[in-house]
Amino acid sequence: MTSTLPTVATGQPTAVTARPAHARRAGGTRLTVRPVIRFRRSRADLLLCGALLVAILLVQGWNIQHYPTLSDDEGTYLAQAWAVQEGKGLAHYTYWYDHPPLGWMQIAFLTWLPSLLSPETMTVAPMRFAMLLVSAASAVFLYVLARRLWLPRWAAGLAMALFGLSPLSVVLQREIFLDNIAVMWMLLAFCLAASPSRHLWHHFAAGVAAAVGVLTKETMLVILPALLVTLWRHSHRDTRKFAVTGAITACALVGLSYPLMALLKGELLPGGGHVSLWDGIAFQMSRPGSGFVLDPGSGSYGVLQSWLYYDRVLPLGGIAGAVLLVVTLRWSVTARALAGPALAVVILALVALRPSGYLPAMYVIQGLPFLALVLAGGAASITHAILRRRRGPREGRTLTTVRWTALAALAASALVVVVPRWYDGNRTALTADANAPYRQAASWMATEVPDPSRARVLVDDALWLDLVHAGYEPGLGAIWFYKADLDPAVTKTMPDGWRDLDYVVASPTVRRDARDLPKVRDALEHSTAVAVFGDGEDRIEIRRITESTGSTGSAGTAGSAGSAGTAGTTGTTGSAGTAESTGTAGSTGRTGSAGSAARAGSAGDGRIAGGDER
Repeated sequence: MTSTLPTVATGQPTAVTARPAHARRAGGTRLTVRPVIRFRRSRADLLLCGALLVAILLVQGWNIQHYPTLSDDEGTYLAQAWAVQEGKGLAHYTYWYDHPPLGWMQIAFLTWLPSLLSPETMTVAPMRFAMLLVSAASAVFLYVLARRLWLPRWAAGLAMALFGLSPLSVVLQREIFLDNIAVMWMLLAFCLAASPSRHLWHHFAAGVAAAVGVLTKETMLVILPALLVTLWRHSHRDTRKFAVTGAITACALVGLSYPLMALLKGELLPGGGHVSLWDGIAFQMSRPGSGFVLDPGSGSYGVLQSWLYYDRVLPLGGIAGAVLLVVTLRWSVTARALAGPALAVVILALVALRPSGYLPAMYVIQGLPFLALVLAGGAASITHAILRRRRGPREGRTLTTVRWTALAALAASALVVVVPRWYDGNRTALTADANAPYRQAASWMATEVPDPSRARVLVDDALWLDLVHAGYEPGLGAIWFYKADLDPAVTKTMPDGWRDLDYVVASPTVRRDARDLPKVRDALEHSTAVAVFGDGEDRIEIRRITESTGSTGSAGTAGSAGSAGTAGTTGTTGSAGTAESTGTAGSTGRTGSAGSAARAGSAGDGRIAGGDER
């Protein structure tokens, strides 16, 4: 594997050049000066990046409300963002340190103006459009990073296209996931770490951006070593120690704000009557594993197959490219320049290969930009090896033609493999409607229930905000189904269990997790379907409680029960400090679904297989 661009940069950055400049050391050794890409002066880079950005936004934005299937994780994060917007605290129920709150605080910011102009649109499907801003920023950062890592223009464009147009990326980047926002911040950190200007403030800012990425989704911690490698390789040797020390210090100081918040609230360590950061971390670390990813009978294997259903090129090709770059690190300039991204891919792959680890469906999001980058870097190296290999004195036009013919054959073969698969996957994303049952169920609950403000309904996360906007009481009227069993602030308002409910919206998630939730299971058993939307495994049933003392007519009784508990349960709408309402992290967390590793079934319905990430 040979290099596409020069190896080592010394001295001050030069202006943008099409080719590297060369000089001689005092001893006659040839010296290569690193080129600097100034995007404001590079019209070709601006045009290529802009054209690809338009294509990515069109593909990702078209049909975004209808595909993929709404996920309960999206509903969770958006509902928590709604609570922040409404001033109800860090979450609409008790905040129990399941994740740092910075992620959905950013979602609250992204969706603030649309929700202000049209409050009823603050539901999962319409608010997916806010994720296009995150996708756009991430795609541009990836292009900038590729150029700063010395990839040629066409390879940087290839990386951006792989990242933004792969069907796997299109499906996952549309969804309101914390991982997508965290990736944006981490890409910014890599761009700053590889800054050709090498200013110290760039490196300090890289540490800050990395910390924000980790506080958005804490699993980004595993990528920090790769960022450190990039910072080390691309900082100036005279100021390298200052740069690395400053970046680490900045990252640590910002990251410590999270435990500091818990300490100031008196919730750092476990104690009676309150949640704690310690309990939240313990819950996440003790989640049941989903099995070995290569074991056909494991849940992790189902997650892997759902990823490969959409795209095999980016995950498998990216891993192969990362391994190749690591192996050729000693003699390949491209491998050394891409050492950080290649290391990120290797680390993420090793974490996924843990024999008893938990593999969530959105885990692959963290690796998508780095997979695209190393795959494009591998393509650039192969191209350079074919076209730029040292030529003999007798080599003429014929052999040059052979080289170009071989390169064209390789490119055509790649297109034959990639284009049909991507066409099918993206056509589904652009045309399928996987969310019609959710819209119909939300409409039925808004129009057919006589008095929504007095009704009590168990509903999954994805539909919770729809019911809130339809007039159901947040928290105790429209109830996240697992809170009925796991949150003391809710369970004490249901002394008669399922008899204190009026409806259950039985989505696939509710039916799947009910086996671990006794109150939810009883509610399903003592109810009758009055409306069914969709069919098969993905149907949504509206079920009315039929064996309670008053059924629908008892809404007033249920409302009274909720009112009786309101004074002591204000924490259910966000006041995490209320002792009566907080419980413990183990009781307020969603433990019921953590063990259901994967729904390995039909990825074609728009639902990536996997358990819940919360």
